[in-house]
Amino acid sequence: MALYVEGLSKGVANGGMAQFQEMMRQQLESSMHTELEKLLDTTTGAEREVSRKDFEGFKNLFHRFLQVKGPSIEWIKIQRPPEDSIQPYDKIAGRGLPDNVADCLNKLVVVKLNGGLGTSMGCKGPKSLISVRNENTFLDLTVQQIEHLNKTYNTDVPLVLMNSFNTDEDTKKILQKYTHHRVKIHTFNQSKYPRINKESLLPVSTNLSTNGQSAEGWYPPGHGDIYASFYNSGLLEQLIAQGKEYIFLSNIDNLGATVDLHILHHLVSQPNGKRCEFIMEVTDKTRADVKGGTLIQYEGKLRLLEIAQVPKAHVDEFKSVSKFKIFNTNNLWISLAAIKKLQEQKAMDLEVIVNPKTLDGGQNVVQLETAVGAAIKCFDNALGINVPRSRFLPVKTTSDLLLVMSNLYSLDAGSLTMSPRREFPTTPHVKLGSSFTKVQEYLTRFESIPDMLELDHLTVSGDVTLGKNVSLKGTVIIIANHGDRIDIPAGSMLENKIVSGNLRIMDH
Repeated sequence: MALYVEGLSKGVANGGMAQFQEMMRQQLESSMHTELEKLLDTTTGAEREVSRKDFEGFKNLFHRFLQVKGPSIEWIKIQRPPEDSIQPYDKIAGRGLPDNVADCLNKLVVVKLNGGLGTSMGCKGPKSLISVRNENTFLDLTVQQIEHLNKTYNTDVPLVLMNSFNTDEDTKKILQKYTHHRVKIHTFNQSKYPRINKESLLPVSTNLSTNGQSAEGWYPPGHGDIYASFYNSGLLEQLIAQGKEYIFLSNIDNLGATVDLHILHHLVSQPNGKRCEFIMEVTDKTRADVKGGTLIQYEGKLRLLEIAQVPKAHVDEFKSVSKFKIFNTNNLWISLAAIKKLQEQKAMDLEVIVNPKTLDGGQNVVQLETAVGAAIKCFDNALGINVPRSRFLPVKTTSDLLLVMSNLYSLDAGSLTMSPRREFPTTPHVKLGSSFTKVQEYLTRFESIPDMLELDHLTVSGDVTLGKNVSLKGTVIIIANHGDRIDIPAGSMLENKIVSGNLRIMDH
């Protein structure tokens, strides 16, 4: 669980103690700088220069980590956002589209966060290369979506991938297959930061290598790093020179995050003095989303509040669907010129997230990270748009994968849309047990993906397989007790059923 840093000094009683702590901080920073220089000396040339730039960002983060004296949010100062600061999507869409849709699109760049590995789903390599629908990967679907836009409107919307050192090599190999697609694809790497020993607060790594044993010493520092990395790569400047004005940024595993022409039109049609520099797509919370970050008004600015910033006494209040009704989808529309200006002025002030980890050998380390949405407070005329739930369709687990592979969705030009044959627009709640965690094992347990059009809730636990052409309706619970195996026969129709360990089927 990531924790926002509360700093080294809490309620210091006297000046002497404060002075001592200041000396300690300076000593820690000095030691860190010495260690970073030693790490730089383990390489030469281009890698050294890239690492030096990365370390500048890291030193700034480390400095702020040591300086912060308390929670970054005072609960009593939190206010509800003003009515007009979170617009309903219907109001934005109600304005219709202009005749010159192509002009709007030619100002846009699509950016996907592509730094994650597929390890949580038992896959090696970048998560974006996992097949999610009809043999199409996350990356295939993204390319198809943008190519469809470019062909339909005769435009030139490029795709930019922010890779990490974990995903860069494999992603670049696969990009060759899109050479003849009508999409220009650019990549840049997010920073590589050193994990620090929880006790000594010094780097655990002794060299810059990310291979073998050394790999555990490094991490990509969260998606808030995009602003500095994009700017440092030179790509941001290049895109501005080509006349690009906005990026649409999202996680590559959110299959609902397609380019929305209504939101884009809203952005580019504002008068110059009122230009909106940052839009965050939010959507209504359900019980599954109680931990998601939400928008608040704080000291006169729209701000993202994450659960990790919330004092323990107020966590239940934060999770309340009645008080905080919306959460951040991480679909963001951001002005390129504003990113450039904020980077040049060193005015991007993002809260430090402290993420404790335990390495394979048992060593406790700390990762310092930032979140991309936290920058909303730095941009002018920032806005939230309350979008339909369909724009938030993340695939984090095989339970999510089952939904998007099923007949609940149809696939058209890389975009998934809920089947019109489903009576309820809500997505069923699916919970697959540990036997289904890894994609390869999950695939062997379904001879074909069940019919789920009328499903409300599915729980599967234990050693369970499903034959071909199974239909699931209402609430279905299948529990194989330890040592038992349940095979649901081909052609079965389970409606409001509980199937237990000895294959007794009960109406629910």
